[in-house]
Amino acid sequence: MDGPKEGGLRNVSSTCSISEMDDFDLSRLLDKPRLNIERQRSFDERSLSELSIGLGRGGHDNYENTYSPGARSGFDTPASSTRNSFEPHPMVADAWESLRKSIVYFKGQPVGTIAAVDHASEEVLNYDQVFVRDFVPSALAFLMNGEPEIVKNFLLKTLLLQGWEKRIDRFKLGEGAMPASFKVLHDPERKTDTLIADFGESAIGRVAPVDSGFWWIILLRAYTKSTGDMTLSETPECQKGMRLILSLCLSEGFDTFPTLLCADGCSMIDRRMGVYGYPIEIQSLFFMALRSSLSMLKHDTEGNEFIEKIVKRLHALSFHMRSYFWLDFQQLNDIYRYKTEEYSHTAVNKFNVIPDSIPDWVFDFMPTRGGYFIGNVSPARMDFRWFALGNCVAILASLTTPEQSMAIMDLIESRWEELVGEMPLKIAYPAIESHEWRIVTGCDPKNTRWSYHNGGSWPVLLWMLTAACIKTGRPQIARRAIDLAEQRLLKDGWPEYYDGKLGRYVGKQARKYQTWSIAGYLVAKMLLEDPSHLGMISLEEDKQMKPVLKRSSSWTC
Repeated sequence: MDGPKEGGLRNVSSTCSISEMDDFDLSRLLDKPRLNIERQRSFDERSLSELSIGLGRGGHDNYENTYSPGARSGFDTPASSTRNSFEPHPMVADAWESLRKSIVYFKGQPVGTIAAVDHASEEVLNYDQVFVRDFVPSALAFLMNGEPEIVKNFLLKTLLLQGWEKRIDRFKLGEGAMPASFKVLHDPERKTDTLIADFGESAIGRVAPVDSGFWWIILLRAYTKSTGDMTLSETPECQKGMRLILSLCLSEGFDTFPTLLCADGCSMIDRRMGVYGYPIEIQSLFFMALRSSLSMLKHDTEGNEFIEKIVKRLHALSFHMRSYFWLDFQQLNDIYRYKTEEYSHTAVNKFNVIPDSIPDWVFDFMPTRGGYFIGNVSPARMDFRWFALGNCVAILASLTTPEQSMAIMDLIESRWEELVGEMPLKIAYPAIESHEWRIVTGCDPKNTRWSYHNGGSWPVLLWMLTAACIKTGRPQIARRAIDLAEQRLLKDGWPEYYDGKLGRYVGKQARKYQTWSIAGYLVAKMLLEDPSHLGMISLEEDKQMKPVLKRSSSWTC
């Protein structure tokens, strides 16, 4: 299946691998001089006011400009705990030990963490690989503990993988596509290590991961904020990597919306679950990656071209999401009373949503105080399901307004039993079942009701919830959720997910010692102990992007 080299890219088969030949690339980047910056309370990456990105936010602590590197320590005494006067929970030491056991080495250098270290499982499948999205909480844990080396190695190694020609059957993927995962193959006889990457050709459903590139950009910014080292993001290789990712999602097409059109299964929910179209998870990550790129792109000829596109897209995207994806009690009532078949630019029901398509459950679910970004909005379709990751990232990226952020927290408190239950946090609510389950999932035996992606409870989401709680000034919600997790996680062997309406049962196919369940707990604990860490993964509101939101006036008289 190998073909001729094109555009200066190295040619590989659908399963990409690298070994000794890329050593000079990695070592050359690693040997760049590191910028040494004294510990300070305000680390300014670059003045974003020139780009119309405001950093101030009234009524909340500004964590975005906080620079808080940790001091390296052993796993028994993580740096975050040594800076506080109270004793860490007994689970913390076990979590660090388990996290370190998951580290993957490539030629003696740590380059990531495998998805799970479940020795009891007979089927390994792809849980022995380093997933881009799965590594993010591990990376944040290491950064917060003052151990940035593994994060830097991971960023560089995945960047090298991005630069290869990628083919699935006879079709070539976009140059900027990041891998879903990679695996290290050790040959003890030849004493060589080889990387094998999966860009979607081995994934269930053969879907390329849209979120990998966004997570890579977000993690690059987190590394820069944590270490104060801008030399990595300013390398020509990282600048090109960002531009390649951005070119995939900023190219002009037939879209009439600023949101990103995606296939089912292209993100954390990587199986058929009816999230095709414009899923909230991708839109929130897209928005956060765009804003993160703005703070790292150089103001040269190529960089300025992308900066101009990003600023325009951010304004359009924030208006679209805040106007059309937002749902609260009043907006639900408005949609319930929508007129249909409105033609012309004066239409209020712009997507021609039929009120009878509103599911019955949402009327009881919606409190009088509270709201959230719904799962999907496209012509004649609104997916009213709650998706935790998309809403939490929306808060962290300031895709939500401050008022909307507080409303999401109000919703979580009001609907605690439904969204948190006995194990945080529901990935989606409610579960789809019966005939709808057969139609939407294709009778998927793994996504049965209240299991896995179909209403399952995922401990990894604890770190995102905690970060969102701190940003909105509601740490008590995070403490309550962490207390729940501490009652079960270690005793149950750090499962991947839990099943049932309340998340009471370990998932029927859940791997034990799931790395991102472990890392998510550690990040949540460290965020609560030292809220200045929030600056790695939080962006403050841009005042100039705030639209004037008007309630729908599509009333029946």
